[in-house]
Amino acid sequence: MADVLKGVPVAVSLTEELTARCERLKALGVTPSLAMLRVGEKPGDLAYESGALKRCEKIGISVKKIILPSDADSKEITAHINEINNDDSIHGLLMFRPLDDKSAERSACEALDPSKDVDCMTDASLSGVFTSSGKGYAPCTAQACVELLAHYGVILEGKRVAVVGRSLVIGRPVSMLLMRENATVTMCHSKTQNLPEVCRNSDVLIAAIGKAKFIGADFVSPGQVVIDVGINTDDEGKLCGDVDYDSVSEIVRAITPVPGGVGAVTTAVLAKHVIESAERVI
Repeated sequence: MADVLKGVPVAVSLTEELTARCERLKALGVTPSLAMLRVGEKPGDLAYESGALKRCEKIGISVKKIILPSDADSKEITAHINEINNDDSIHGLLMFRPLDDKSAERSACEALDPSKDVDCMTDASLSGVFTSSGKGYAPCTAQACVELLAHYGVILEGKRVAVVGRSLVIGRPVSMLLMRENATVTMCHSKTQNLPEVCRNSDVLIAAIGKAKFIGADFVSPGQVVIDVGINTDDEGKLCGDVDYDSVSEIVRAITPVPGGVGAVTTAVLAKHVIESAERVI
């Protein structure tokens, strides 16, 4: 049976570090502050909001909530973005995505000041991730994967990593972050030939394809570490990941659970980005 790489110990460790950094900032007269902009009442957004609020409260980060109706238009959303840009007391923005109105989402991403982009909404932040320039912040979930691997002492240098999924939210940016750690990354997708074989031949497998229990026993081999980024519901309506946990955990060396894995680290990474943004203005 595989070792279970739980996210809570990672989040606790990060929270302790960030609390100390937050206290130092406050001693200098700076209170780290995050704006949360939510459009509508999607259950996933509400769950993430609740977790992020609790994490910020533990660390000492101030939070400003902006709640808009589900039919809010681009003009209204962008107006709030501009207010955040012009408010020097706010160090970062979390906007819950995706929005139903893709045009409004794109306008909001284009309007945000990259210096306050703590979840990689802007093209400037994505550019920073892909060029390793040190500017901007990686998507919180993508970085959470790397933080989790580091916490559990998983060596990436020289290792083969298969990333299943190529979205700009996880697949592509996490591949760039892994290459910074000198891993050899194969980014896979639905058109990859011999996908199970490619995954089996990796040392680390990151599942981020957005399909419930897509990664089965035929995708893995003994000795692997599996990171499951997926958040789905199965046929019984239960929360599950992109990995068929029951079958895969019998084979691999270590695996993250869903829930309780990567998701538990994501809010701590969000808080880390807010603290870093506040530190940059001192």
